[in-house]
Amino acid sequence: MRPERIPLFPLNVVLLPGAALPLHIFEPRYRQMVKNCLKEKSEFGMLLSLPKGVVRVGCTAKIAEVAKRYDDGRMDILTVGRAPFRAVELFTENPLLEGQVDYLEDREAPPNPCVQRELVELFEACHTLIYDDYPKNLERTAPEELSYLVAGTLPWNYCGSNKFSSCGPKQTARSVWWRIFARGRRICKSQRPCASTRGVTDTD
Repeated sequence: MRPERIPLFPLNVVLLPGAALPLHIFEPRYRQMVKNCLKEKSEFGMLLSLPKGVVRVGCTAKIAEVAKRYDDGRMDILTVGRAPFRAVELFTENPLLEGQVDYLEDREAPPNPCVQRELVELFEACHTLIYDDYPKNLERTAPEELSYLVAGTLPWNYCGSNKFSSCGPKQTARSVWWRIFARGRRICKSQRPCASTRGVTDTD
């Protein structure tokens, strides 16, 4: 049973369920948050931070590994996305932002074979055009996790990924993402990433 009130970590990045995200933690409030999560074996929530505020839909992050501890208290950690949620209330009285959250229910539904086949074919084509490489581990991806793999791999804008995260049931999410994906195919050739991101700091 996940807690309904959790610590929140706003960043200019979208974390999706199953995706790995390395973080460099150096602000005291986030260092304490990480220590508490490690001690309690709990998760914290990540929200997309925008110039006009935070997006209320996010994903919990599990600390999979503390890669490095520095003498001054800083840490390099590896997180993995777990449960999508919607923040229904934010608590700002303390330095560390907290939120009352509702977890987005993932009701299992039979995959639509046509949508799934189209998604796989488009994903393979776009991945090859963008990265000059065929997507790996696709065969071992469960059908219910395919949509998250697509959203977390291709360099679509943050808002598109976050809209996808909030879709709710995976069957609906796959259908919505397929429509976004199909439209994006026309501009795939011009969307080559400039550089790979090694990690994100807690002020990004």
